[in-house]
Amino acid sequence: MNAVQALIEALESLSANKLRSGLTILGIVIGVAAVIAMLSIGQGAQNSVTGSIEGIGTNLLFVMQTRSEDVRNPKPLTMADADALSDSLNAPSLAAVAPILQGNVDAAVGSEKSSVTVSGVTPVYAGVMNETLTEGEFINQDHMLGRASVAVIGPDTATNLFGSEFGVVGETLRVNGQPFRVIGVLKSKGGSGFGNQDDRILVPITTAQTRLIHRETRNQVDMIYTQSVSAEATAQAQEEIATILRSRHNTGLNADDFSIYSQQDFLATAQTITGVFTIFLGGIAAISLLVGGIGIMNIMLVSVTERTREIGLRKALGARKEDILVQFLSESAVLSLLGGVVGIGLGWLISFVVGQVASASGTPINPAVGLDTILLATAFSTAIGLFFGLYPANRAASLQPVEALRYE
Repeated sequence: MNAVQALIEALESLSANKLRSGLTILGIVIGVAAVIAMLSIGQGAQNSVTGSIEGIGTNLLFVMQTRSEDVRNPKPLTMADADALSDSLNAPSLAAVAPILQGNVDAAVGSEKSSVTVSGVTPVYAGVMNETLTEGEFINQDHMLGRASVAVIGPDTATNLFGSEFGVVGETLRVNGQPFRVIGVLKSKGGSGFGNQDDRILVPITTAQTRLIHRETRNQVDMIYTQSVSAEATAQAQEEIATILRSRHNTGLNADDFSIYSQQDFLATAQTITGVFTIFLGGIAAISLLVGGIGIMNIMLVSVTERTREIGLRKALGARKEDILVQFLSESAVLSLLGGVVGIGLGWLISFVVGQVASASGTPINPAVGLDTILLATAFSTAIGLFFGLYPANRAASLQPVEALRYE
């Protein structure tokens, strides 16, 4: 029996029981659609996270204080450390240095109140972190020197407190009960919930140190963002930072009281987490595809039982065991392949709907249906059909002609 003849007979057999065949295909459709949708959503989430990290820049380095029992008498990072790193003679590979001081505050405008993250920053911060404004101006050196009560706010903060993210420059809000004048509104970066980059307040770091956020020492900072002159110079910049801070903090080579992280470190961590998340979603979806395969096996066993006399007659007329085996395997393969094709379309539709819902809710997830995902789901569904169709097909092929013709 050639492949074309086997396919024609499989289609004729399946069309004879349209409802049963359709319900069997439905299990594969749901399984394939679930696999494609889950994998595409996971890939979209990974692209979103890595895109956000890469959008800041590939030449960023983050310097933080190390808090460990192995480090004796750790010294905090200070403005003096940031000034030392800003010296081009000491660190020629660094293009910019931006210290930051962070904390949580209560912001209010009239009866509207909100708990917001406040960051004390310098004018360099905007360039290092690729911040842009929709209106107003950013913090400048005069604000720093005068410890001015000015604030640049995120669009969500503006909406929550003023009811709009436009036309709020010049308005006043109270931060921990103290009046601050709004001088600018940041452009949206997307995101929601914990760590929302659209719901924050930026103030001069000198103002934050004296009036809003208090640390053990007056000039202490929480983190220092640095930007190397190029992505290729990141490794050299990291060495220069370590050398300067070891000298200032009087620490040994293996006793650093600070840690330096690059964008690649955060990117690798994010890709690992989202990769595990995607595999987890795909594994859950594959269970439904497995259930669909079991459905194929059940239906094929029923078909073998119903067609026992037909099988006996074919064998009596000269059909070989291989012919019967190919016939029933063809039927199970066609079932799974048809289910896979329909499932691809349904999976793409689900991914598209999820993307639209995410976009409408402000969540930056764009499900990505890749060719590899489609091929994987199709191949897996066909393999499922062949695997679960093997036992019924072998059972049909092993029937003795005499016993099969006697079957009632």
